[in-house]
Amino acid sequence: MITLRGGMLVIPGGIRRADLTIEDGHIAIIGAGSSGGKVLDCSGCLIGPGFVDVHVHFREPGQTWKEDIETGSRAAAAGGFTGVVPMANTDPATDRGHLVESMVRRGREVGLVELRPAGALTVGRRGDEVGPIEELWEAGVRIFSDDGDSVAGSDVLEEAMIRIGKLGGVVAQHAEEATMTAGGHMHEGVVSAELGIRGLPAEAEERVVARDLVLAARTGVRYHVQHVSTSGTVSLVRAARSKGVLVTAEAAPHHFSLDHRRLRDRNPIMKMYPPLRTPEDVAAVAGAVRDGTIEAIATDHAPHTSMEKDVTLEDAPRGIIGLETSASIAWSILEDDPVAFFQRMAVAPARLAGFIDQGRWLEAGGPANVVVFDPDHVWTPERFESRSQNSPWLGTPLRGRPVATIFNGRLTSEVGER
Repeated sequence: MITLRGGMLVIPGGIRRADLTIEDGHIAIIGAGSSGGKVLDCSGCLIGPGFVDVHVHFREPGQTWKEDIETGSRAAAAGGFTGVVPMANTDPATDRGHLVESMVRRGREVGLVELRPAGALTVGRRGDEVGPIEELWEAGVRIFSDDGDSVAGSDVLEEAMIRIGKLGGVVAQHAEEATMTAGGHMHEGVVSAELGIRGLPAEAEERVVARDLVLAARTGVRYHVQHVSTSGTVSLVRAARSKGVLVTAEAAPHHFSLDHRRLRDRNPIMKMYPPLRTPEDVAAVAGAVRDGTIEAIATDHAPHTSMEKDVTLEDAPRGIIGLETSASIAWSILEDDPVAFFQRMAVAPARLAGFIDQGRWLEAGGPANVVVFDPDHVWTPERFESRSQNSPWLGTPLRGRPVATIFNGRLTSEVGER
């Protein structure tokens, strides 16, 4: 039994001061808490559904020296997450049902977070042949993506959309026109010009999204734009939705908090795809998160070792970790609306990914997947639970932190002194 005492329960209508008692994996009581079992002092904290991340890379199988399901799960729990969607760019690619089932089984053995892996859109993520969609669906896949690459062929993508649409699944796209980004290392703009580094134009993202939205309208599939980074993409999503296209979108915390000026010192930690864009793009993405045009905050947690990142910008792999800092960065733009904070971090992503027991507003009798978030806790990350440490926020003071995570009624992470 666990009792959360003195906190503020976030519900769709606002905030309610109440204790919660958790027993046998469920929320037993909301109101006057029990005095038995473990009692957590939640004074000053927000209590809501455990966070859900629809875009993580746990590197298992194939690159477990960077991360594996156990270390990724520990990072997720420390970040307040109770559900995650690992992407399919593993080695081998997650393009068969038995690979999905193996990952889910390993996640259950670790027991810190619920895994619902994405399935590859195409065989081996090569982009030339639609994968065994129905087999992956039977294995529990609800989001299909070749993340790390775009599906370049419209005919291949349209076939995948038709088949996935019939099942009720989601086609998620890493929107990047490869012919426009080959050899690029950062956003194409004034900073890349100053540094003499080849860049990736915003149009490379927007061109793919524009094409895909036409196909999504034609097929009726649920289409999801991954890691939105440009103001143009935001505009495309808004316009398509106004016309009835079933489009959703996600944004990573770095794309609504950091811009391309951070690469003036050629810091390889700041290299990611999509790249950090202009301040105007950052403002547009942040605004879209606030107003709900972008429904989900997703980290694109991409672990790399220090050795891999301790090279020149041009030689460094792309990506940063984000599970343990996501809530802090999200809170920086949503602190005036706690309901929207939990909506973007938990409710909407869980619905998108087809989770049953995740992202549900807390109620008596419901599953006990819960996060306790202290909005005023100031902390400085010095070391992460992730196996890799490639974070731009390492050593940076942050405000707001998950101080307790409860998954299936069990305490999976707890911050001591606050």
